Amino acid sequence: MKFSTIEELVQLAETQGRALSDIMIEEEALATEVPKEQIIKKMLQHLDTMEQAVQRGLTEEIKSRSGLTGGDARKLESYLRRGRTVSGPRLLQAVSRAIATNEVNAAMGTIVATPTAGASGVIPGCLFGLAEELGADREAMVRFLFTSGAIGYVIANRSFISGAAGGCQAEVGSASAMAAGAIVEMAGGSPRQSAHAVAIALKNTLGLVCDPVAGLVEVPCVMRNAMGAANAMVAADLALAGIESVIPADEVIGAMYRIGQAMPGTLKETALGGLAVTPTGEKYRRRLFGSSDEQIEDKGELPK
Repeated sequence: MKFSTIEELVQLAETQGRALSDIMIEEEALATEVPKEQIIKKMLQHLDTMEQAVQRGLTEEIKSRSGLTGGDARKLESYLRRGRTVSGPRLLQAVSRAIATNEVNAAMGTIVATPTAGASGVIPGCLFGLAEELGADREAMVRFLFTSGAIGYVIANRSFISGAAGGCQAEVGSASAMAAGAIVEMAGGSPRQSAHAVAIALKNTLGLVCDPVAGLVEVPCVMRNAMGAANAMVAADLALAGIESVIPADEVIGAMYRIGQAMPGTLKETALGGLAVTPTGEKYRRRLFGSSDEQIEDKGELPK
């Protein structure tokens, strides 16, 4: 790739007078030696898979095997139809679709990891929540995914995208930043504004821990996808309004890396800290896996 930082990506786009998605499509073709047409066709297939997951979550009775998650996307859609919301329909459409996708993931359904399965709802949530509102056709939606991919490429290579490595800031945080930058492009913003959206979204998730209840990617993961989608939407609006991040995107990514390195292992997908060891979290773990109180106390994490 000709870029390894967000700044290099933006400069390529600005110098060539092209969109971030154009840069990513071209670079992907060069790196893989696959014609652009085939790369775009493959991304269309991913788009179809995402759409199917969203529709499943919104229309079917989805329930995870543990019983911890499922049905919340449908509840939110019902709430939306009443026409009296606090956050507004556009934002909540993105949130409901993010929840729908992640509920399908929790129920062992087919999703696209963007950038991970645990954070798979943020990008399709924003994309399918906004596409109709912005008049985006299939080509624009595919471009959204390429822009997200370009941002994710930088984050993955300069920091991390897994909760086990860097906490949920690396999963939902990265997904939120990827979505924010792509929203800006789809809404007609500049590459520079996309970079500011990336920085703003990622700043708002720094330090976010990964603490899955009972070790399952369900609680609080599904709701964090909802938060990630909302965060991306607001970050995009801020950037489109001309608001700039004081700290550049690449420096925010570097900060996320250092925070992840400093984060204790109990808060990185081990289910040994945070919400996972609350009294209720431990109750569900015992209910699902039958662990003894002695084993829980041995961790030194059981709340008094």
